[in-house]
Amino acid sequence: MSSSNIQLHRNDLPAGISFGAMVAIDTETMGLRPERDRLCLVQLSAGDGTAHLVQLIPPSLGGQGYECPNLRALLLDQNVKKLFHFGRFDIAMIRQHLGIETSPVICTKIAAKLVRTFTDRHGLRDLCRELLSVEISKQQQSSDWGSPDLTPEQLAYAASDVLHLHALWAKLEALLAREGRLALAEACFKFLPARAHLDLLGYEVPDLFSH
Repeated sequence: MSSSNIQLHRNDLPAGISFGAMVAIDTETMGLRPERDRLCLVQLSAGDGTAHLVQLIPPSLGGQGYECPNLRALLLDQNVKKLFHFGRFDIAMIRQHLGIETSPVICTKIAAKLVRTFTDRHGLRDLCRELLSVEISKQQQSSDWGSPDLTPEQLAYAASDVLHLHALWAKLEALLAREGRLALAEACFKFLPARAHLDLLGYEVPDLFSH
């Protein structure tokens, strides 16, 4: 992947960028606890081979924190579908730190679990390999995303998490339609923001729906 495929923006998206009817989104954070760990990066792609990375820098490091009106407007736009992989986590992070509920949403991990019941491999790396014949690296997954100066390796890793989601969703959507589970998937997607809100309220463990 050449650096020209990755556009890094500090503090907010530039005005005037359009992602069309569907935008792939991922986040990088300081950890896995939304109430504790900082949201550091939001990655976005229109599925056109370009990734836009918005680095959210706290005022203590010279940034403007979560004052990102252009990013917020996109996340709130009801005319743009937001495409995630494991959206439950990203939606919770966005709600916790930006104070907004993003919708409508699609989640390729939920789609994979609904239709690929012959396997327990539903991670992004496995799905890209098996459905798209694309290899992505997870080497930088546990790196320090709070650094004000991200490395080229970090940027490439972050970009890879959104560049293939449109193609992946096309494959999974076709499988869901084939197996008669597309309407069920859409119902699950619609519930995802509420599921993320429940997580933030402490209903993650024990799960509210466990028996």
